[in-house]
Amino acid sequence: PSPIQEEVIPMILDRQSVIARAKNGTGKTAAFLIPIINCIDESLPEIQALILVPTRELALQTAAVIKELAKYLKIQCMVSTGGTQLREDIMRLDKIVHIVVATPGRILDLANKRIARLHKCRFFVLDEADKLISQDFQPIILKIMDFLPKDHQVLLFSATFPQNVAGFVRMIPNIQKVNLMTDLTLKGVTQYYAFLEEKEKVACINALFSRLKIQQAIIFCNSALRVELL
Repeated sequence: PSPIQEEVIPMILDRQSVIARAKNGTGKTAAFLIPIINCIDESLPEIQALILVPTRELALQTAAVIKELAKYLKIQCMVSTGGTQLREDIMRLDKIVHIVVATPGRILDLANKRIARLHKCRFFVLDEADKLISQDFQPIILKIMDFLPKDHQVLLFSATFPQNVAGFVRMIPNIQKVNLMTDLTLKGVTQYYAFLEEKEKVACINALFSRLKIQQAIIFCNSALRVELL
């Protein structure tokens, strides 16, 4: 297991609520999915875990990891996000579903209509919690929590925790805190920093591409104009 998995998996199995900070690429998704999949009762035809994410892309990505980890189990997972036909979700929820990966607005709509029944949902996960506990989403999150059983576990995962997250965390009793953000670089990754004048930047990129064998690269810019220019 990666450091975040080593810390968090035993806590989740011990039925504790957890707030965990770790960088992207450190195995956060598996840190909550492995214990959740381990605890799902396949014979119980109810939603037992609700994983909220901010975007459809992340929902599909998370569902793909669930399918891979639960390949040899009979666990049923579905994705429910805005921008898709509500009718499809209604038909899917008519069958057995154990884990739902969803965006907040859509699952609240389904819960309000009593189509998604969350009274047996033991796990409530917020992945990229900093985005989900923003001013836009937080009232929706709190309404969703009203549909959950009293003994549910809250699992918050994010790389950053702004002030609004701290306020939300205070509402969750006995939540365990895990912070693995002390080390700024990922193991096995070397980082370099070039301090340049504005006019030197394009020349520097040219120099890097002419001297290094770069198969793939991502260049982040702070404006659309700069992206067009590059």
